[in-house]
Amino acid sequence: MPDLDSSPELGTLPDLLAPGLALVFVGLNPSEYSAREGHYFANPRNRFWPAFNRSALLPAALGRECTPADDSMLLEYGIGFTDVVKRPTPQGNALKAADYRQWAPALRERLLYFQPRLVCFHGLMAYKSYLKYAGGEGGSPELGFQKDRVGISSVFVVPNPSPANARYSVGDLTAWYDQVAGMLLDGQLQGISPIAGSLS
Repeated sequence: MPDLDSSPELGTLPDLLAPGLALVFVGLNPSEYSAREGHYFANPRNRFWPAFNRSALLPAALGRECTPADDSMLLEYGIGFTDVVKRPTPQGNALKAADYRQWAPALRERLLYFQPRLVCFHGLMAYKSYLKYAGGEGGSPELGFQKDRVGISSVFVVPNPSPANARYSVGDLTAWYDQVAGMLLDGQLQGISPIAGSLS
């Protein structure tokens, strides 16, 4: 099992991963704000939670909207969280090549171990950095479903919900998350049966 106990000394977010997950969201790296708060997408200006709550990914059985404090609880519904790089920074452009060389291969190791059905990268910068430094194929990926996989896990890329990425509205992001939910609920992932209840 990969070593996941790196967060205490880094002051970063813990990986929220488990075997058998339907979906794992992968961000570029934690913001310093989120690391201080101890939850993914904790910045109130980040559009992840508003878009997630409007989308078909919100577990109907939960009966309410989610907040950043619910990130670990979503493991019970088949949804996990991690990052390409675990070092927190004020902005993603503060990351260095050494960060990617250290953390991207470690992310691949974790994903291969836990084998989620679908890995959803937040932003092309996150996915391209993963490909470059984790030994994947290069090319020019675009948003949406990817031809490359991580082991048995399918890969999808959605826009980054960061407030710095103002090009995409909450409505836009919701539509992308609905596409992710549709793939999971309709069993569109090759070789993997439809999800059984995790998002219901």
